[in-house]
Amino acid sequence: GWGVSLSWWANVLGDRDDLAQAVFTMNASVQLDVGVVPGLGLNLARYNAGASSWRKVKGQSMVESANIPRFKQIEGFWQDSSSDNPTSSSWNWAVDAKQVAMLQKANDLGANLFELFSNSPMWWMLCNHNPSGAENGTDDNLKMRSHHQHARYLASVAAHAERFWGVTFHSVEPFNEPSLPCWTADNGQEGCHFKQATQAEVIPALKAELESQGLSAVVAASDENKYQEGLDTWRSFNPDVRNAVGRVNVHGYQGIHGPRHELFKAVSPKPLWNTEYGDEDGTGLTMALVISLDFYHLHNTAWCYWQIADESGGWGLLRFNAEEKKLLEVNTKYFVFAHYTRHIRPGMEILGSGHQHTVAAYDEVEKRLVLVTANPGQKQEVRYDLSGFTHVGGPIVRWETSAKSKKTLYAEHQDLELSDKGFVARFRADSLQTFEIHNVTLDNNIFL
Repeated sequence: GWGVSLSWWANVLGDRDDLAQAVFTMNASVQLDVGVVPGLGLNLARYNAGASSWRKVKGQSMVESANIPRFKQIEGFWQDSSSDNPTSSSWNWAVDAKQVAMLQKANDLGANLFELFSNSPMWWMLCNHNPSGAENGTDDNLKMRSHHQHARYLASVAAHAERFWGVTFHSVEPFNEPSLPCWTADNGQEGCHFKQATQAEVIPALKAELESQGLSAVVAASDENKYQEGLDTWRSFNPDVRNAVGRVNVHGYQGIHGPRHELFKAVSPKPLWNTEYGDEDGTGLTMALVISLDFYHLHNTAWCYWQIADESGGWGLLRFNAEEKKLLEVNTKYFVFAHYTRHIRPGMEILGSGHQHTVAAYDEVEKRLVLVTANPGQKQEVRYDLSGFTHVGGPIVRWETSAKSKKTLYAEHQDLELSDKGFVARFRADSLQTFEIHNVTLDNNIFL
């Protein structure tokens, strides 16, 4: 599947139907106030259970980082520790309305995978009451006696979502990049450091809490920032902890580097998702290279971009102003992402392409082959050899984006011809193309 995290953009723009249509439908065109875009067709939404609240707890208040903007403070539902009963006045289910609204819109529009995750436990569970992090970024900030409270909080949110929002979470992730040392009290977002040993205590506690509340969601872990950190953390877990993990999540911030294949081998046969990637390259070319490497070496079964909309440069697929609640620009990265999400659809088989910048996928039902190739350099001519397939009938339809010029954005063409079970495509410099070859059959095992 293809997905996105809802925080923080949905905390600002979560009530917008046009944005939901752009993100979660396959509509050929969606009119936004910054232009017309193709629907991305994402089918996975990650909901962030907040850590902030402004209610006093036993005379104490949340400590706020001076550097965190308001829209990155996600208000949590368990407002004080007086009662762990989700129906009591200690809980407020009316908060975080916009993120919940976008979650429900995704569900209504056909998204079929949902994950609940935590950037930080509720502030009053933390040693320094600051959901941005500890004074020292290498120190755990969750109180030892609050390990089970954190687990109960997340399970209770998942249970409430199923009963009252109509959304069933398939997995619950209690951490976000837990090994990073940057989650400090002056940090600009919610975050919490968890040592590997602490993770190993929280994971079985969460599994037990999910089961006690009658939920089918599995525990996902550990959403480490880099592939190497994901591998190190997994290797630190004993067999009992590993058995409590239903799926392994990792983030892609190691970029084109890191032990992708080693991580895949270490966690197999458990499924593996890349649940977060982002970069400041608004052209989308850097993202395209990471997607190619992930599908080829990580063998992830889901891939998520971090922010649909972001305030800073190219980090988002769209750029927006949080204070004015206004979209400002569509980054080329949006159209680059569409090359993958609109054509490599859930249920298709990923094939070995033999080329590090090409992702190949096959639809057995439709007999359709999809090739997505990124060209992050000079213009060139590429020949595609399809002789490994039993039958290649055609026709070929292609889509093209010039990542740096913005002159060609997801433009459709039908101008290629098959010759001797192959074809030749010309690439502009710094461009991306998607090819759909129809009436293709195969009977040999070339799946990755």
